[in-house]
Amino acid sequence: MPQLRLGRHTPRYPLVQGGMGVKISGPRLAGAVARAGGVGTIASVGLACDSPHYNGRNYFQANVKALRDALTEARAAAPEGVLAVNCMVALTDYDDHIRTACEGGADVLISGAGLPLKLPELTKDFPDVALVPIVSSLKAAQLIVRRWQKSYGRLPDGFVVETPLHAGGHLGVTKAEQVIDPDFSLETVVPELVAYLAEEGLGETLPVIAAGGIWTRDDMDALFAMGARGVQLGTIFACTEECDASPRFKQAYVEATEEDVVIIKSPVGIPGRALKSPFVARYLEGNVESSPCIANCLTHCSYRKDRQAFCIAQALIDAFNGNWERGLFFCGDNVSRCDRIRTVDDIFEEFFQNEKLSPEI
Repeated sequence: MPQLRLGRHTPRYPLVQGGMGVKISGPRLAGAVARAGGVGTIASVGLACDSPHYNGRNYFQANVKALRDALTEARAAAPEGVLAVNCMVALTDYDDHIRTACEGGADVLISGAGLPLKLPELTKDFPDVALVPIVSSLKAAQLIVRRWQKSYGRLPDGFVVETPLHAGGHLGVTKAEQVIDPDFSLETVVPELVAYLAEEGLGETLPVIAAGGIWTRDDMDALFAMGARGVQLGTIFACTEECDASPRFKQAYVEATEEDVVIIKSPVGIPGRALKSPFVARYLEGNVESSPCIANCLTHCSYRKDRQAFCIAQALIDAFNGNWERGLFFCGDNVSRCDRIRTVDDIFEEFFQNEKLSPEI
């Protein structure tokens, strides 16, 4: 099994817990994963939703304070663990999220929902923080490598390759037909990217982390055989005792069937995968309904622009709180395999029992 090194940080196991926004992957889950030996990830978006700092009018200021609090809590749970923060490029206050994550002690920054082309500039004062973009294609990875080398004289510390075929939430492609395009499968993109990095002489220092649809040790081993040096898992960790979401959120996962999983057009303007809650069902039928916009949180938002969709922040907050009628429950396509609530340690035991890792590179 490969050793995963991200910049100066080497978790015990080559497993990254995916960032699930609006506090599905908050400090409790991230701390537990980091303590177990993986990379525990806090999603920075929407942490203000249940923060004591939020008074209904100060969303941006409260979110920054909530991110600091989350990093402090997670670090207390895993003093020696590797902690990441997932920051969405599409956020209007993206720069603030990056700076706060660095100042708060994040070891790794994982960034997607757009190409993080200026990430090295935002983190230049924090050389120990590893930078890991999320991509869906070889082309996107090549663009980032070229731009970072030309503009900043540095490279990423790894890539997360996330496939829209199976991943949850926003899917990293712009068109609905691309969601099922085999050209965006892990079986296609991971070997392509691994080969490209090898040709550039970067294969030993820039690991590829595969994400989307991974559920078993066999799934992970198959991706390692393709050249991946790590895997990222999201949905499986949402069904744990340590997940920060409400019990009703987790119950929705446990009760889900394959038929309950649908693709929607997000207000962000790209496809997303979610459970067909009553709210989503009405949306798919053309019955648009929404609470007022709680903040100008996205650089592109069709609801704020023309009121033809819904406030995604409020819908995700409703899901976090367990409001099945009004919530947007993002999920991976394997959510129907969540048949019970497990612990983080249970998952690590299933994936890494009696495992010996290859020598550190």
